[in-house]
Amino acid sequence: MFEFKKTTHHLKRRMLIRVVVAGVFAALCFAGLAGRLWYLQVVRYEGLAARADRNRIAVVPIPPRRGEIVDRNGVVLARNYRDYTLSVTRAYLEQSADELLDELGQLVYLSPNDRKRFNQSLNQSGRYTSVLLRNNLNDTEASWFAAHAYKFPGVELSARWVREYPEGEAAAHVLGYVGRISESDLETLEKEGRTGNYRGSNIIGKKGIEKTWEETLHGRTGIEEVEVTATGRPVRTLSRVDPIPGSDLVLSIDIGLQKAAEAEFVGQRGALVAIEPATGEVLAFVSAPSFDPNLFIDGIDVENWRKLNESPDHPLINRPLYGTYPIGSTYKPFVALAALELGKRSATERISDPGYFELGGQRFRNAGGAAYGSTDMHRAIVVSSDTYFYSLGPEIGVDALHDFSKQFGFGQITGIDLDGERRGVLPSQEWKRKAYKKPEQQRWYAGETVSVAVGQGYNSFTLLQLAQATSVLANNGVYMTPHLVSQIENPQTSLMERTVTEPAHVIDLKPENLEVIRNAMADVLRKGTARRAFAGAGYQAAGKTGTAQVYSLRGSKYKASEVDERLRDHALFMAYAPVEHPQIALALIVENGGWGATVAAPVARRIFDYWLTPERLAKLAPATGLAPATPTEPEASQ
Repeated sequence: MFEFKKTTHHLKRRMLIRVVVAGVFAALCFAGLAGRLWYLQVVRYEGLAARADRNRIAVVPIPPRRGEIVDRNGVVLARNYRDYTLSVTRAYLEQSADELLDELGQLVYLSPNDRKRFNQSLNQSGRYTSVLLRNNLNDTEASWFAAHAYKFPGVELSARWVREYPEGEAAAHVLGYVGRISESDLETLEKEGRTGNYRGSNIIGKKGIEKTWEETLHGRTGIEEVEVTATGRPVRTLSRVDPIPGSDLVLSIDIGLQKAAEAEFVGQRGALVAIEPATGEVLAFVSAPSFDPNLFIDGIDVENWRKLNESPDHPLINRPLYGTYPIGSTYKPFVALAALELGKRSATERISDPGYFELGGQRFRNAGGAAYGSTDMHRAIVVSSDTYFYSLGPEIGVDALHDFSKQFGFGQITGIDLDGERRGVLPSQEWKRKAYKKPEQQRWYAGETVSVAVGQGYNSFTLLQLAQATSVLANNGVYMTPHLVSQIENPQTSLMERTVTEPAHVIDLKPENLEVIRNAMADVLRKGTARRAFAGAGYQAAGKTGTAQVYSLRGSKYKASEVDERLRDHALFMAYAPVEHPQIALALIVENGGWGATVAAPVARRIFDYWLTPERLAKLAPATGLAPATPTEPEASQ
């Protein structure tokens, strides 16, 4: 009996210990859970709440509408339209890509090229990367897919802004084009800290105004917070920050004048730039041949790319901006002005022109073998006497000519709002020392100055530089930076901001010296080398013809019929009008066209006729006293 009671007591005691231990263990477990709950709910609340929201909330970027581009009269040159696209995210697919394409093809037309491009992109993309399957869906196709979208998880229908250039090839080298954002574009955006503003966007400016003014045109990306299910389906919109559209750009280009100028180069290669002297606004900017920028928007196909890239006429090269040429006799007015300003020769001083200039036993001959006898500066410009300027070169000196000419923009970056402008070559002794490695090549010879003085030799300028120099000359030495974008319209306030309002610099020129050059240039068109092209014009213009050699004749006589077409001389012309109150200054080149007087000058005449209509001249007359010019009796000249 005693032993039984003792055993029972031990069992109760043991059970009590177990209960206490179990209770303590349970209490500790609950305390641990409570502590963990406190840690998660209080200490880690912000981080975990944000993570939960990220799982529940999708932040969707809203790409902005790209700014439009219009000409000076409001004609739309680049615009946007809404387009429907289908894109696929491989991670959310419940079937193979081939099965998806077969089923989807029953609702929406998929061409063999669509399938091929999609499969290539899909293989090169990550599982969670959205891959474009088809664009330009019409309303019927979009509505059909929307009604059956539940059958295709991983396939998304979305709307986007698409760029369009309604004028096609007109002003293509001005506008440039947009294209898909490449890896190099992403690297550039990342370096500039602009990657965030391009989330949701798939295009970026590649050339022309589209590239130069990309940041202004692009706008500001918006954000939409959307509550989604575990499969990524949207449930509701929680918040939204609207995108800010890009600013609209007003170009200085007149598309009517642009098309008229482009029509002059059909079947030919060349360039033309027309500028309003008082403002620096570019009125026309032609590079021929041209191309259709619409081809590049969604990626150019192989066939069209091959045609453009392999063409011997190089339609993708922006000739006024990138092509450099010797400008021949169109350089002579600036050389003459340099001589006057530097006091090297007076306008009335005469020299004998026997048809050649001799220096160091070498003869430099006039074009065509002409001889003009006793010649002063005025006559030398009118008849384009090479001998006069051959003799003038050594008197001025290459360094002094370099320093004077650079003020007009020769051999300099003009500052135009386009990417890729070339500097060209405005030779000097220092330039030659840097350009060549061998000491005997670095030395400057007097005979080289002779060639430079007539626009040949080492001279190599862009057509833009020649047009800008002509504009500065017409504007009394006031250098207005040439520009294509004249105004920017704020998308939020609709206020217009002008881009260029003040001169970049002013060249100190004596009025009497300017008058000498202007009178001579006016007589070039009245009775000189361009008299036939400007006979009967209702305004008085001033200009200079030019013919530039493509290769050295080495003393032989030039015969165009015996020379390969692409080795023939370039035809050049520069001019401004009206003389009394210049409204337009231009320079043009017809590559391998021949004589400037017979090929280039008539083009300028037709451009001036288009721009200087009787109505436009009538508006100028009250303020300037302009009257239609009366043709004078032509003088015998080359």
